[in-house]
Amino acid sequence: MCYKIPHDGGRRQRRHASQALCPPGRQQCPNGKDRCRGDSRLIPGAWLLRATGLDELPQIVNVLRGDMSLVGPRPCIPYEYEMFLPWQRERFDTLPGLTGLWQVSGKNRTTFEEMMHLDIKYVRTKTWWTDIRIIFLTVPAVMIQFYDTRRQRRQSRRSPQPNVVLDPASPGRVAQ
Repeated sequence: MCYKIPHDGGRRQRRHASQALCPPGRQQCPNGKDRCRGDSRLIPGAWLLRATGLDELPQIVNVLRGDMSLVGPRPCIPYEYEMFLPWQRERFDTLPGLTGLWQVSGKNRTTFEEMMHLDIKYVRTKTWWTDIRIIFLTVPAVMIQFYDTRRQRRQSRRSPQPNVVLDPASPGRVAQ
């Protein structure tokens, strides 16, 4: 299954659907990026594939076909493209990539607007040397993302769930 994804001034490209899209009840993070936390369709250990970026490897097919590059802004799906402001669409003036300036500049630690600015900065200043630098910085960035994901998973397992006991004498109140 493939999706048509806009790039290069509105021209569309095909993208394999190997990257899971979040279900209708997906969580929206404060930075504007979607997450698939709590998706019951994820198999045990799938977090490891996501955290290490191994779920992106099938996109190599798109790179080999010339629909994507190794380095460039992340592709989006059509409904997202329609929601971008005109200045944000400049990020589509180059082929989308597997990794990019945003990914090596903090990825999940950035806001949506910061992501847009980083993508546009890449489009305006891209060179072969920039691409090589980004490719080499991708490995440490993936390691940091893996560490962050692992730390968050451990914290979520360790955080105690509050024991709430309702006061039988006053419905709706918590007993002391």
